[in-house]
Amino acid sequence: MDNKEFAKDLENRTKLFAIAILRLSSKLPNSQEARVIRNQISKSGTSVGANYREANRARSKADFANKIKISESEASETVYWLELIEELTWIENIVLSSVLNEAKEILAIFSSISKSLK
Repeated sequence: MDNKEFAKDLENRTKLFAIAILRLSSKLPNSQEARVIRNQISKSGTSVGANYREANRARSKADFANKIKISESEASETVYWLELIEELTWIENIVLSSVLNEAKEILAIFSSISKSLK
């Protein structure tokens, strides 16, 4: 797989991840506490792919590296919110585990890309 194919596949993967996050967030309880987390995870989970798409259209190598770091940071934040949801048992584990695993894999990918740019 060449770089263009990888980039296209990862763009699609992060878009599907954003959709999974939004679907999961809609299943959170309607308490004030859950609304705070719903807002946070919706922002961070959708931001991963949006920033990656922008990275692929970067104007310079520095711009690309910056957007990759943002995607990595947003993926890490999303893992955090998913872990909180898991600890609070707000979502069935069978539903949550696949999204959490995907979040960790995406975080690992962006961490690897970020390290390769140093």
